[in-house]
Amino acid sequence: MAATDVAVPGGRDSGSSGDNFLTVKSGLKSWLLTVDHKRIGLMYLAAVLFAFGMGGTFALLLRAELLTPGKTFVDAKVYNQFFTLHGTIMVFLFIIPAIPGVLGNFILPMQVGTIDVAFPKLNLLSFYVYVIGALIAVYSIIAGSVDTGWTFYTPYAAETDTSVIPMVLGAFVMGFSSILTGLNFIVTVHKMRAPGLTWGRLSLFVWALYATSVIQVLATPVLAITLLLLIMERSFGIGIFDPKMGGDPILFQHFFWFYSHPAVYIMILPGMGVISELIATFSRKKIFGYKAVAMSSIGLALVSFIVWGHHLFVSGQSEFATIAFSFLTFLVAIPSAIKVINWTMTLYEGSIDLKTPMLYALAFIWMFTIGGLTGVFLGVLSVDVHLHDTYFVVAHFHYVMMGGTVMAFLGGLLYWWPKMTGRMYNESLMKVSYGLVFVGFNATFFVQFFMGSKGMPRRYYNYLDQFQPMHAFSTVGSWILGLGFLVMLYGLIQSLRSGERAPGNPWHSLALEWQSSSPPPLENFEKQPTVTHGPYDYDLVKSES
Repeated sequence: MAATDVAVPGGRDSGSSGDNFLTVKSGLKSWLLTVDHKRIGLMYLAAVLFAFGMGGTFALLLRAELLTPGKTFVDAKVYNQFFTLHGTIMVFLFIIPAIPGVLGNFILPMQVGTIDVAFPKLNLLSFYVYVIGALIAVYSIIAGSVDTGWTFYTPYAAETDTSVIPMVLGAFVMGFSSILTGLNFIVTVHKMRAPGLTWGRLSLFVWALYATSVIQVLATPVLAITLLLLIMERSFGIGIFDPKMGGDPILFQHFFWFYSHPAVYIMILPGMGVISELIATFSRKKIFGYKAVAMSSIGLALVSFIVWGHHLFVSGQSEFATIAFSFLTFLVAIPSAIKVINWTMTLYEGSIDLKTPMLYALAFIWMFTIGGLTGVFLGVLSVDVHLHDTYFVVAHFHYVMMGGTVMAFLGGLLYWWPKMTGRMYNESLMKVSYGLVFVGFNATFFVQFFMGSKGMPRRYYNYLDQFQPMHAFSTVGSWILGLGFLVMLYGLIQSLRSGERAPGNPWHSLALEWQSSSPPPLENFEKQPTVTHGPYDYDLVKSES
């Protein structure tokens, strides 16, 4: 995209326009009551990084306990609590809100050329609703923890004496934040685009967030109702899911996965949008098959609503339903493959610049492809019966969620870090961090495919001695992974303290947000931008120059 008052895609200098959004107002109150989407995005960043730290700590504790068979340093009950807290915190407090809340809030209004989201006060409310829900969930840890697993499967979730209600209530409250954010983004994209910004000129990041918002608005209420019914069953003894009271536990699974499989795309679709931005910017090429990639985001959103039953292959559901869901599951591969193939074609003969954000984009393609292809194994009925509830599923899930969403989030964070803070980071240090994260992640989870195929069940506190070497290898990998995250955190803190001032457009991107100063002014742009070309038209800009 280009604004009429910008001659070349170099952007403005960070010091060209007086106060920026960070300095125009000062004091804690100015942050807590702000309606500026950029400040709200940074507050989301602080919150989700704290949640990521908590969830990661529980993950390291899990892996440390699994270093040896039997008790290493905690008993089975505490292990189950670690497992539940890791999953719940990572899914509901980090992965789902991370990219929309942080990068979406900060970047989307700038990429559509407007001053803010459609409903700024509603945006601030969504942040505080998220914080309230997160605090309720954290309270459950203090009140007695939870040991149900992050899926809260009944009837155990209805019977256990642990703090299920506070944790479930926290997830229930955070769902409203997701809905409000989705509504805000949909209206912003429809009603607040800059002059000249047609649907065909939207960035693929905006397309991905738009598709994600549709899922958030339509699917999240189903989870809210499900969790509310679970609370009612535990509080008032109403037989909904517990068979002892005339309920049906499979009904809970249908309700839960009707939301939670679309939620997989709430997690991964924004990450795919980030990868499109990184691939285009650091290849200096227009995204190959732009329309196909954009429409594949919408396709993933639609298909995600009709495949939830593949989580219930061994639950006793109708064999005809199982066959139908198996067939529909394979449809998910089509829009996903469209993205991966088109990203790869974009890289072909591109002028590739291997900056750290681009390294994360390449890692995403590699690891998401592994996650996607192993998902096909689990969609095959005969194979899934053997692999169901084994470490193969754990590895698949983490290659999609962490190898996908988390890698995209880290790449996007480093990509837009100069825009957010006005500071550059130490590139060499970030590449060291990337190397540790890449090696540590693959060491942790790739070996779990072999464990699962050999029959190692997931969620087990104890295991046979034959699995000990692979568990030990996985645990050491988790330590390398954790070290990589710590190095990145150190590098970002160092950037804030003593990093070089960022130019307006350090990556020489054509996207609209980079045609403003870094960090941007309160109003995002000094003038209302008028869009004259798409965000990836590098050949067009070269010819005009």
